[in-house]
Amino acid sequence: MAEAGKRPFWMHQLVEYILGGALVASGLQSPYPLVPAVLGGIVMGHAAITRGALAAFRVIDRRLHRVLDPLVIGLQVLGAVQPWITVDPGTRVIIGGIAAVHFVVWFSSSFSEKPKKPAKSEQATSGQAKSERAESAPAGNPNGTPSDAPVAGDRSAEIGRSAGRMVGSGVNAVRRAKEKRANR
Repeated sequence: MAEAGKRPFWMHQLVEYILGGALVASGLQSPYPLVPAVLGGIVMGHAAITRGALAAFRVIDRRLHRVLDPLVIGLQVLGAVQPWITVDPGTRVIIGGIAAVHFVVWFSSSFSEKPKKPAKSEQATSGQAKSERAESAPAGNPNGTPSDAPVAGDRSAEIGRSAGRMVGSGVNAVRRAKEKRANR
């Protein structure tokens, strides 16, 4: 789950793909395409090899990505200001702007990974502990947690479960209606 006030990592990856694509596209429009095209490939490759929802290869973890991002942003800035390879002035501005956007995205992203689910044997053990907590729970609180403690799961999961139950109820109602008509 993302840290408070931070964007989830999949959004970070998506933005990196978009920024890399924009760099490649600006290279295609430029009379000197080498620098923006290479930088775009680096940004997109960096997003593709990092473990996450939109990863293509899952080679490096998010902590390493967090450390390497400032280096990639530094390469973008260097590509915008370097005097050795010819780059169109408009393309330099685009590269610098993309580097600034990349920095803001890096700064406001959460690089935390989801906690791993327990193995089946651990789930069975925790299931026993959960039933024991439920037995010793105070009246009116079936899950065994103190009344002021947050309940496991977040609101989006609850909404998803409710929506699924409503759809299932609707499907079952239609099936019952069809069976009734067939029996007449």
